[in-house]
Amino acid sequence: MEIVDHLHGFLWLNPMVNNCNTYFLNGDKRILIDPGHYNHFGHIRDELSLLSLDLQDIDLVIITHGHPDHMEAVRLFQKTPALVGMHWIERDFIKTVAPHYGEALGLSDFEPSLLLQEGELKVGDIAFRVLHTPGHSPGSISLYWPEKKALFSGDLVFYQGIGRTDLPGGDSKALKESLRGIAELDVEFLLPGHGQIVSGGDEVASNFQEIERMWFPYL
Repeated sequence: MEIVDHLHGFLWLNPMVNNCNTYFLNGDKRILIDPGHYNHFGHIRDELSLLSLDLQDIDLVIITHGHPDHMEAVRLFQKTPALVGMHWIERDFIKTVAPHYGEALGLSDFEPSLLLQEGELKVGDIAFRVLHTPGHSPGSISLYWPEKKALFSGDLVFYQGIGRTDLPGGDSKALKESLRGIAELDVEFLLPGHGQIVSGGDEVASNFQEIERMWFPYL
């Protein structure tokens, strides 16, 4: 689905099988955010095909965090021109807790092409703000696209929900602080890693307020 000009959401709608939402930015450079599981990448291929594109047309794959349901499909980009970027803390974390992580993903000696950090990231004609938003994992990031007022939140925040913190590296206090930080952004499109998109500034603000009311007492 086209969310706004040059921004597409390839949403995972099967509630019985875990996989993430993938987002595609079709600008001067073509960017894929969170390619998901390797075995479920067929739906991304189909969506790209509808746009007369394939894997060879992708310039950059950005990973919001290192869980397999968000990044396992990076193995498909090994022999393409695409660069793969993730936060440097997340790279270090997965190498520490799972030194054979690359092999588990079907890659040998996995190493991102780009190590991201907090601040501006300009890719062709698209300028993001990379936000380090730990809590779900130590090196989780959210991406803010000011031009479209779009926030790609990974597994930090969803419609009426928040990311879990009971996996290795999870931290409920860090998650709360990350949520407080992104709630201050001017957002028209909240684009989570799972579930439905939240559209409209009032709806996004209301979602953050409801999350604070419902979830903050438990963090």
